[in-house]
Amino acid sequence: MAHSTAQTHARFSLSGLIASIGSSVYSALISVAEAQSRVRQVEFLQSLSDEELKKRGLTRERIVHRVFSDSIWL
Repeated sequence: MAHSTAQTHARFSLSGLIASIGSSVYSALISVAEAQSRVRQVEFLQSLSDEELKKRGLTRERIVHRVFSDSIWL
C-alpha cells in the first residue's frame, strides 16, 4: 500500500501582513465610529420628553433596544 503526502509551505508576505493589519485597524475604527453614533442617538432620545417619545411610538425603557436592536440581541 502506498501513501503520499502533499506539503504546502505558507509563504510569508510582508504586504499581506500589512494589508491584514490595515484592514483590522480600519474595522476597529468603523466599529468605534458606529458605537459613538449610537450613543449620541441614545443621548438624544433620552433628552426628549415622555410626550415626544410617545409621539415617536417609543418608551424611555425601550430606547436602548430600539437603537441597538440590529447589532445586539436584547
